[in-house]
Amino acid sequence: MKKGPRVGAVVIVSICLCVGFGALAYAQTRSKVASTVKKETRMTHASGEFDVKLTPQTADDKSAGAAVGRYSLDKKFHGDLEGTSKGEMLAVGTAVEGSAGYVAMEQFTGTLNGRSGTFALQHSGTMTRGAQQLSVTVVPDSGTGQLEGLSGQMAIKIDDGKHSYNFEYTLPETH
Repeated sequence: MKKGPRVGAVVIVSICLCVGFGALAYAQTRSKVASTVKKETRMTHASGEFDVKLTPQTADDKSAGAAVGRYSLDKKFHGDLEGTSKGEMLAVGTAVEGSAGYVAMEQFTGTLNGRSGTFALQHSGTMTRGAQQLSVTVVPDSGTGQLEGLSGQMAIKIDDGKHSYNFEYTLPETH
């Protein structure tokens, strides 16, 4: 039985159909991703105050130079964030006044502008002879409940011993 041109035509048509369906599936996937991204791109602002309690934990050996201090964190948030957080902080002070560094991780439980759930924050702060640099970021994919999909950055300010926050974040819209 001779297969020649007819088999070649069937193969070409099959390839075209596969490419066509693949392109259609790709376009539909891109459309779904684009609509999801559009829902999450609206930046929202939250602000308020918080109380913090630092409790020293077991101290490290100080004979090696700068000592690493370890602290437990207990916070109570008020304002657009209502709830509590618990975490751990590591800090190092130096012999130079005004120079230090810290890292911390904390887990928030409560509400953000009326939406309930939990999320984690990651801190990284340095102070060089009094000049401060601080990054507080939502840990990616840490949001639960109505805070699932949360991302953002938090600024912390301390005035006369009072702590306040400004939180710029994105969150998928609810349906």
